[in-house]
Amino acid sequence: MKKNNINKLATSDPTRRDFLGRVILAGGVGSASTLLPVTTVAAQQSCPLTGSVAWTQPDNNNHVIALQEQDAGGDGSVLLEYFGHCAFKLTSPQGVTMMFDPWRNDPSGAWGLWFPNDFPKSKVDIGLSTHAHFDHDAIDRLDAVMLLDRMVGEYRFADISITGIADKHACSAPGWYQWTNAIKEFGADPCPPNNPGHMDMSMYVVETGGLRILMWGDNRHNPSPHVLRQLGNIDVLTLPVDGSQHILSYEQGNEIVAMLNPKIIIPTHYLCEGVSITLTTLESADTWIKSQKNHNMLSSGEILLHKNEVAAMNQEFMYFGANTKVPVA
Repeated sequence: MKKNNINKLATSDPTRRDFLGRVILAGGVGSASTLLPVTTVAAQQSCPLTGSVAWTQPDNNNHVIALQEQDAGGDGSVLLEYFGHCAFKLTSPQGVTMMFDPWRNDPSGAWGLWFPNDFPKSKVDIGLSTHAHFDHDAIDRLDAVMLLDRMVGEYRFADISITGIADKHACSAPGWYQWTNAIKEFGADPCPPNNPGHMDMSMYVVETGGLRILMWGDNRHNPSPHVLRQLGNIDVLTLPVDGSQHILSYEQGNEIVAMLNPKIIIPTHYLCEGVSITLTTLESADTWIKSQKNHNMLSSGEILLHKNEVAAMNQEFMYFGANTKVPVA
């Protein structure tokens, strides 16, 4: 069959049209890029989505058992490692390891290529995802003893406490790329209360080493007063602000910083050389960072955070830039 006839069939056939609609509504539109041809999307129907991969993991839970037998608490530094985009590995003073929001490309192919390489296979105790968009939910790439996918509520283990707080994804694109229009074009409302499920969010407050660290994910800039009360005092805040202002605008990011008054602010969801590429439509966070009074251009993909040092800081913007822990291909 000729290519133009295939395209015609894919767009005229109701089943294929419905499939494309479901791809748009569920395939990671919060991080949308250029659509691939409909024929590419239709071809993906024959490729089943991956289920649980835990049975393929080569390692076991010996480390978690050892942690379980120790007394909780203790003092020490928290290690924060950046894996590009919104992915962070956090290691508690006692040695509990957590990976947040590992990224992947959209499995449907509808939103184009964002990451030229797979997320590195990573051994951690706990894997976490803030929401069901492709650039945040590659939990199959984690050799994790536990997975907390979009968790709401409280989880405690060893010297960590994680609180998941339910809210909503940013639903109005403040930048030049109006990715929210894709949701509207298929008859759905990206904004609450009638948003589709992939626009739901779980923010995570991690307490360890005497610090409170907030993984903001792609949350909206104006959560309810009830949500803000649950967030409480924050020492370290991650925020999705980039030059294209894809999720949050500069002004929205500044408003959140002023509202929460964290000691440290770390930008996420920006174009990161060596991890993401131009098709993301993202830009670097350089302009936003350099506009801040206190900013630190980090020279590596990791930082050690101790509560005494952090306590002396005042809205210090720390920027990893292109420095990540992702192995060089």
